[in-house]
Amino acid sequence: MEDNKISGGKVKKPGKRGRKPAKIDLKAKLERSRQSARECRARKKLRYQYLEELVSSRERAICALREELEMYKQWCTVMDQGKIPSEIRALLSGEDLNKPAPNSSKQHRAIKTEPANK
Repeated sequence: MEDNKISGGKVKKPGKRGRKPAKIDLKAKLERSRQSARECRARKKLRYQYLEELVSSRERAICALREELEMYKQWCTVMDQGKIPSEIRALLSGEDLNKPAPNSSKQHRAIKTEPANK
């Protein structure tokens, strides 16, 4: 008797099922592997560059916010002494409404003060 089984008109042979691995040229396989590794390293390099740029931009934003916070602290200190900084007086009078918010530390180091009872 034969070991082949007949099922639905098809003859099945015993043994492993599925696709048999094709015989691939070893040199071609190694070259594909090397190419894939090169592409992986390139993607990794780009990802790290992107992350470094992101960190750098966030650090610059943090510095700008710290400078702005320091400016507001100085304004508060001056106001606690009973004086109104000229920048705040200008903001309250509506003179600087069209100008963007100040962020430069050089622009705000020297605070001009005027007596509150003017």
